[in-house]
Amino acid sequence: MSNSQNRLLTTSPFDDDKLREECGVYGIHGTSDAAAHTVLGLHALQHRGQEAAGIISCDGKEFYTQKHQGHVADNFASEDVVNSLKGKMAIGHVRYSTTGETALRNVQPLFAEISSGGFAVAHNGNLTNALHLREQLVKKGSIFQSTSDTEVILHLVATSTYRTVMDKFIDALRQVEGAYSLIALTKEGMIGVRDPLGVRPLVLGQLEGAYIMASETCALDIIGADYVRDVEPGEIVTITNDGIQSHSPFPKFKRRSCIFEHVYFSRPDSYVDEMNVYEVRKRIGAELAREKPVDADLVVPVPDSGTPAAIGYAQEAGIPFELGIIRNHYVGRTFIEPADSIRHLGVKLKHNANRWQIKGKRVVLIDDSIVRGTTSVKIVNMIRAAGAKEVHMCIASPPTAHSCYYGVDTPERKALLASRMSVEEMAEHIGVDSLSFLTIDGLYRAVNEPEGRDRSCPQYCDACFTGDYPTHLTDLSKSDDTDQLSLVANT
Repeated sequence: MSNSQNRLLTTSPFDDDKLREECGVYGIHGTSDAAAHTVLGLHALQHRGQEAAGIISCDGKEFYTQKHQGHVADNFASEDVVNSLKGKMAIGHVRYSTTGETALRNVQPLFAEISSGGFAVAHNGNLTNALHLREQLVKKGSIFQSTSDTEVILHLVATSTYRTVMDKFIDALRQVEGAYSLIALTKEGMIGVRDPLGVRPLVLGQLEGAYIMASETCALDIIGADYVRDVEPGEIVTITNDGIQSHSPFPKFKRRSCIFEHVYFSRPDSYVDEMNVYEVRKRIGAELAREKPVDADLVVPVPDSGTPAAIGYAQEAGIPFELGIIRNHYVGRTFIEPADSIRHLGVKLKHNANRWQIKGKRVVLIDDSIVRGTTSVKIVNMIRAAGAKEVHMCIASPPTAHSCYYGVDTPERKALLASRMSVEEMAEHIGVDSLSFLTIDGLYRAVNEPEGRDRSCPQYCDACFTGDYPTHLTDLSKSDDTDQLSLVANT
């Protein structure tokens, strides 16, 4: 068939209306199975980025690299690929680019030969002054090989006048703004660091003498490693053959870790901020039921991210929980639509209404967030077509009214439904009988802040809800075009 008759589309219209899960990083030091363990760790972090994956290992003398577009399972299943990654230490990265091309030159970890030797880095987050720094570096003669903000860090390390790798790294990080969890690899060992506000997560684990750092604890569980602790905001952890050391070279700030990790990004079986994500999401649902009660016959989650909150809502409200939407887990990342005439059927590739449960019922739909609203419209139409008597939607977070500049793929603010419509207007647009959002204080109570949000000094980064950005947005302030800010935001 001709290209005019077919379209290559992303997996599902449901996925297109979610905030993308930034990236995931993983590193291990001190085991002969470093590459194999890194592959497994990236499997566990696949939800944080599905566009590409990469691993760099080191045997103390040479560095070995494998980078591929697509899923970990599709590219790192071969024994030959794993065996090519030699050495007892390795770092890996799964990527979702916020903008920019999906090309191998942007796939992390990034690597450079600098004056002190090879240096590789994997980055979760986004630098909000990367464009500014890049312009300065180019003027001084730096030649960039990618469109990633992460490469700015490599150039800052390479051009630093300090002597040791650690001092060069610290010098580089003192010049950047924004959010980052980084794992770096040198011939001497592995370095992990978290930005001074701790916006992006990073944990430390141990397995039979080997140390692991990863974005989430689920990446420790998959290899049987023990969770040791979170890497603290502003902390640099170095791991060499001589052991592990902690450094705190940056000024102390109040922690502002991303609260959306609890709402959607992290896997439910992970621990974030030393709290189980699944339990937090159930508490979010319970808070939502207390704040926004609905007279209904059943509670239905939008799978899979809405499920824990729906369980909490149903338990608190005393309303039966039912799987009123069934997800097909066997849909690949892409599919071919034969013609525009059946384009609207694409939504059913991944989700279908459980008509027997829904027909004639007053339904409460629980979802984690509303971004553009396109997903919600399709869901509501599907539930009504299945015979629901009433459709009410309760969202397990406050309205997403502001763009994120810390490593999350958020649309321009004008594309966010909550930025241009009231809740009543959103309800009419989506087609529900009622629409409710969790309050910001309710969300804070669910993450063990009983007094809610401290307006004078917030406990989390909640900028996507409140517009209260915890760092400078240098690149944004230099341009009225919000797209320019994220040009190099490929982490």
